[in-house]
Amino acid sequence: MIATARLLLRPWEPEDRPAFDTLFNTPAMMARLGGVQLPEAMDAIFSKRLDDFRRHGTCYWAAVLRESGALVGSCGVRVAENYTGTSVAGEWEAGWRIAEAWWRRGFAHEAAAASIAWLWANRPAPRVLAWTTTGNAASQAVMRAVGMVRLPELDFIRPGSGEACLVHGIERP
Repeated sequence: MIATARLLLRPWEPEDRPAFDTLFNTPAMMARLGGVQLPEAMDAIFSKRLDDFRRHGTCYWAAVLRESGALVGSCGVRVAENYTGTSVAGEWEAGWRIAEAWWRRGFAHEAAAASIAWLWANRPAPRVLAWTTTGNAASQAVMRAVGMVRLPELDFIRPGSGEACLVHGIERP
């Protein structure tokens, strides 16, 4: 478990599954991720979180408020194994999704910075990358806030959606 000033980042539990849909499978949250998904697709996304943690000891963790335990999002680091054929395949990826009720409160920055610090302390990763679609200015701002710089030579087209993704990264200090 990772603790920040306001958050705890912890592994997902099977009983988190209903809240996962409620928070993340909304038009606003999925606008740049292929739109609202069928339950089977959300099952696969949730299962990927559990599988990443089981195999690598890290994932996009559940982000909960320290004070109340309320689930506000997901953030963490993982190995980008599902990007075969792209410039980011096999790289360490930092990612975050903060539920829309909690937007603009700095939670993504707080959780992303803590996740990257955890990566440096616990894995021999030479760098960590993050990417998003060209129109996602909020995520690009979080990338810059945690010290990442644009790596245009790594930009790619997201498999399955055809969307252009802008890549940012930071080298191990």
